[in-house]
Formats: sequence, C-alpha cells, structure tokens
Amino acid sequence: MSDKWIQQPIKLLDEQAAESARLRQAQLTKPAGSLGRLEKLAIALAAMQGTEQPQMRKAWVSVFAADHGLAQAGVSAFPAEVTAQMVHNFLNGGAAIAVLAKQQQMAFEVVDVGVNAEFTPQPGLVIAKVAKGTASSLTGTAMTDSQCLAALEVGKQAADRAFQAGVDCFIGGEMGIGNTAAASLLIAKLTGSDLAPLVGAGTGLDAIGLAHKRQVLAQVMAQHQALDARDPLAVLACLGGFEIAALAGAYLRCAQLGLPVLVDGVITTAAALVAEQLAPGAKHGWLFSHRSVEPAHQACFDALQVQPLLQLDLRLGEGSGAAIAWPLLQQACWLHNQMATFAEAGVAG
Repeated sequence: MSDKWIQQPIKLLDEQAAESARLRQAQLTKPAGSLGRLEKLAIALAAMQGTEQPQMRKAWVSVFAADHGLAQAGVSAFPAEVTAQMVHNFLNGGAAIAVLAKQQQMAFEVVDVGVNAEFTPQPGLVIAKVAKGTASSLTGTAMTDSQCLAALEVGKQAADRAFQAGVDCFIGGEMGIGNTAAASLLIAKLTGSDLAPLVGAGTGLDAIGLAHKRQVLAQVMAQHQALDARDPLAVLACLGGFEIAALAGAYLRCAQLGLPVLVDGVITTAAALVAEQLAPGAKHGWLFSHRSVEPAHQACFDALQVQPLLQLDLRLGEGSGAAIAWPLLQQACWLHNQMATFAEAGVAG
C-alpha cells in the first residue's frame, strides 16, 4: 500500500482572514475581549476556512471501531466482545454519540476498521476491516507496517467522504476495548513521559485492575525499549490500534484538505499526536473539545501545546465530548457574524 498521500502538504491557515476576523471582533458591540475564548475560536475558524465570517453549519462523525490483542491481557474492565456489541448499539442509535449526532443532525457513520466479528452490510456502516483485531503489543508489534498504512488509509477515505459531502467540521470517534491502554503507551513513547502516571482506569477498573493494567503496560514498554520515538509510524504500528491509526489518517487528511477537526478524548488526542508528528503544523487546523479525566490526556495537550474548550470530567470516548462541544463552535460563529458593529448599532465605541 502506498504511503505517498501522507507526504502531501497540509493546507496553511489564512492569516489575512484571521486578521479581518480580529478587526471585526474589535468593532462588535461589546467590551473588547468580553466573550473570552469564543472570540479566539471565531478567529481560529476564520483562519481555517479562509473567510472573515466562518460558518459551522454541519458536522460529520466517523466512529472507527477495532479490537486490540492487548485486551486479552486484562487491561480493561470489559471483555473484548463488547467492541462488536457496541457497533450494533451505534447503528441502532442507542450509544451516546449516536444520540448526540441525531439530536444535532450530524452526518454519522461507523467504520469497522478491525473488529473481531462479521457485520451484515447496512446503512451507516462502512466495512473496511484491515484484520480482526491487532496482535498483542505484549508479545510483538500490534500491526505490521502494511496493516498500519492500510488503517491510515481507512481514515483518509473517511475524511475524503466528509470533505466531498461539504460539511464544515470532522469529528472522529472510536470504539475498541483496550484502547486507553494503547493510547497511554503511544503518548508515553512519543512524549518521552513516564508511563505509570499516564495509565488511567479507562472503562472503570478498580484499584486492583488498575495496578494490573500498569504492570502489563510496563512490560510492553520494556519489550519495546529500543523502539525509536522519533519514528511516529513505527511507534503507531508497534503500540497502537487500527482505530487509532484510522483516526490519525483522518486528522492528517483533514489538515491537507483544510477541513476543520474537533478532537474528542484521550484516544483521539493520541491519534492527533501521531498525525502532528507526521505533519508538523497540522494541529493548527484542529480544535480540542474537552479534557478527559484520563491522566494521559493532559500530557498529550502539553506535548501538543494546545488547550481544550471544556472540562466536564468525561471519559466515555466515542466522539461524545466533541459532539457536546460542537454547539460552542456554532455559537462562536453566530456571535461573530450576527452581532452588530458599533457603527451599525449607532453605539459609541
């Protein structure tokens, strides 16, 4: 599989549009800076869209689902079978992200990039299975190089679908039992951080389960001590998952296309970290929706030097936090575009 698309340049921000948006903010009928980060959000969106008055009308959600060989080592409070069961729940509209997407009229799809099950083709499901789950990083690499590239390609294709549909924002979600373990490993390796403080309870491990998870992940890191942290593709293939690779591919492709991204929780942010290391500067086309209670999330923000929009003590994943933050983007645009200027309102500036 070719990786040539990965080398394509990212779309640069439109600084002229950003400056025009700043000037507009200065003329709106409010004290300067009184809308706080909503003002900066509107200006950031103006730079991403290349217009003084950005629009956030419709969002696209792709939830990537895959299983992890590492889950067999007991790093999650739930059995691996839950991944496939949750795919059915997404498609039936019962999962949190499905509810939020329906409520906000978002385009919604579930992408099977590596679930250890077979699904009947149906509306809303994209079957793009690389394999029935990764291998265990405890005993070897999670993915072969070709599998990693294939999963990145699945994400690229999702971003292409969103772009061709003419949406204003891409939201990536994930489902995969064991994927907070994979995310913690990736973040620790790529940032050079100590692993133990980054390992959280994930789906709800108790103290004994958390201690076991930390022990298993420490063994994984020791197994791959020679892995070069400066090679993000090698790190992703060794420690990641198919859904994380697909997310990284989607974020990278969105940066190339100039399609704004709203990143969700710790797993999606780990994917964003990979994509940023593949294409430095890609992060400027992304917004980060919230800070999870997973401890690795803040380490990821520190490495990326970004700030999330919300902190609601969320730890669900699926893209749910990004869907919750989506109205903030719309409100920032509405305020920016529809408030009167001092001249229009006849108010003294």
